[in-house]
Amino acid sequence: MSTNLLGTVVSARSLAIPPAYLEPEEDQAVPANVQYLPFTVRQVTNTDDLKKVIEVRQRAYARHLPLVAETLKTPERDDTEDGVVLLIAESKVDGSALGTVRIQTNRIKPLNLEEFVALPDGLRNTTIAEVRRLGVAQGLPGRLVRMLLLKAVYQYCAHNQIDWILVGARPPLDRMYEQLTLADVLPGKTFLPKQNNIPHRVLGLEIRAFHDRLVASNNPLLEFFFYTQHPDIQRTCLEPLSWSADREKINTTFAQHSAGAEG
Repeated sequence: MSTNLLGTVVSARSLAIPPAYLEPEEDQAVPANVQYLPFTVRQVTNTDDLKKVIEVRQRAYARHLPLVAETLKTPERDDTEDGVVLLIAESKVDGSALGTVRIQTNRIKPLNLEEFVALPDGLRNTTIAEVRRLGVAQGLPGRLVRMLLLKAVYQYCAHNQIDWILVGARPPLDRMYEQLTLADVLPGKTFLPKQNNIPHRVLGLEIRAFHDRLVASNNPLLEFFFYTQHPDIQRTCLEPLSWSADREKINTTFAQHSAGAEG
């Protein structure tokens, strides 16, 4: 047993990762703890995937932060940094992108957050994943898409022995993360990102504390995150991808795409 940065007593748990995505046969009974959804979540692996990510991300930000959305029409540098994982949720019906999120760890370079804030001493010498650019398509399944993307983020962190998740969150998204038991790591402090002047809080969660924090708060998401299997989260979500060899191709592809849009 140990006490984490947020003062919660936690214990290490074994974290089972569901099997690879596999649709059941028509006559095959689906166990009660297995839930199949009308979309999948997988890792982005090529420029076509990246185009879909850019489109759904840009539309999502345009609904709430139109000025920021204008800067998101092409990939950000962080999208193709080594060690960064981009996840995409896609409809099983037509393959359209329903949502996306980006995971960056501090194993290769400092987090984006560290450009704006100094992290507390309790996070030194820990492995951290920063969650950014969470966006979902408008419509009824949006909340479920968002939750499955975040479950995939959790599974990635558990599989890769990440100690903490951090996120910079503006209102009202900060309340969504609080529902997932993330809490302020810099109480009373906020920061202003480069692209807008909306104060963001730095919220964090120790990975091995997640289950116990959900239990302690009688959180209705406990069943979803720990006791329901979602085979639609594909195992490709668990391993980081290197974009180094494709970076020139990506730059060329999106330069041509932008030129075409302007014309």
